[in-house]
Amino acid sequence: MSSPIPIASSSAGRVSGKSWKTAKTATVSADSRFNFLHANVPNSRSNLPDAVKTKKWEDRMQKTTKAMAIKKLQTELKDEKEADYQRRREVTMERKKAAEERRRLEDAKAQMGARKAARLRRRAGRTKKVNH
Repeated sequence: MSSPIPIASSSAGRVSGKSWKTAKTATVSADSRFNFLHANVPNSRSNLPDAVKTKKWEDRMQKTTKAMAIKKLQTELKDEKEADYQRRREVTMERKKAAEERRRLEDAKAQMGARKAARLRRRAGRTKKVNH
């Protein structure tokens, strides 16, 4: 006697024909007396993310805690990097302000020196025509 031909894993032995489509399973696990029909189909909910597929609350909470710890570490590293950038930027801005102030004072000093020299020349009775 020949062995029976296995039924495809989809509904009523029908195959999609679309190789990229995954086989869907019931949202709630199928009745245990029909499990022999779907021997190669996992008894799980296929359209949910992997983190939610497990029914164990502890497993899900462990994954969530791990994800939150990673997120917190990433945030701390990002904040540290931003603080370092801001500190360096502040130092650069202070240097620019100090250089600008020095230049301004030198310009003012030179201008005041020129005014004083002109005043002294006027007192001495020299004009631009004679001075040049």
